[in-house]
Amino acid sequence: MSTYNPFRWLILFLLMLLLQLAARAQVRVSGTIYDRSGRFGMPGVSVMSTSGAGTVTDSMGRYVIRLTLADSLSFSYQGKATMKFPVNEIHPNRPFDMKLHVDVTTLPTVVVSTNRLKDYSADSAAFRDEYRKVFDYAPSLLGGTSGPGGVGINLDMIFNAKKIKRMEAFRELLERDEQEKYVDHRFNKALVKKITGLESPALEAFMKQYRPTYAMFSYFRNDYEYYLYIRDNGRHFARVWALEHPTVKDPAGLQIIPGH
Repeated sequence: MSTYNPFRWLILFLLMLLLQLAARAQVRVSGTIYDRSGRFGMPGVSVMSTSGAGTVTDSMGRYVIRLTLADSLSFSYQGKATMKFPVNEIHPNRPFDMKLHVDVTTLPTVVVSTNRLKDYSADSAAFRDEYRKVFDYAPSLLGGTSGPGGVGINLDMIFNAKKIKRMEAFRELLERDEQEKYVDHRFNKALVKKITGLESPALEAFMKQYRPTYAMFSYFRNDYEYYLYIRDNGRHFARVWALEHPTVKDPAGLQIIPGH
């Protein structure tokens, strides 16, 4: 006749608890998603799990995600998803890289000069400091002569309305000038030439026609999208330029034959 053994049930309970904790424990999975050639990292690839967790690869195609051992991992790009990979079959100490069967349009490597960034930042700070009184100018209707309640009307503001308008107009002019300098800094000839391959005089014509506005930079989510804007418009411009200037050397090495 069997007897009740509380220690045996306690051990069984602890084992079940440890198994549940192990299943819920999160592991760090990281790696890089490449195109079919395996040479280029793919930005914007969705990294998804069956539990609902997810992330997106960065501009170099890299990702990092934390998942449980009971989870599965899959990748999706432009609506096409890969098979699911069980996390417990992924080596914890090795990057989990993946090649997708797509071709990635690449951009020339762009090196951003640290000195150029420092020069622009210094110039911008000096510009703000020089006109600090104008940028910080904020007239108030309240103030000036104080009444019984301690708050009065700013008579100087009322009688100097024209002066205030001139100051505000000057500040708007300085802000526009500052914005144009920012565009000059971002949309510079060295960068555009590197990405498009255009040569003078086509380069100058392109930069005049496709110069972005200050507001446009808020629509680019990252530098990659901004460089795509330059590259794609540069290709279109080069074709049109070659057709309109058949006697001029192909501006971007596209070997375009007029009329074709």
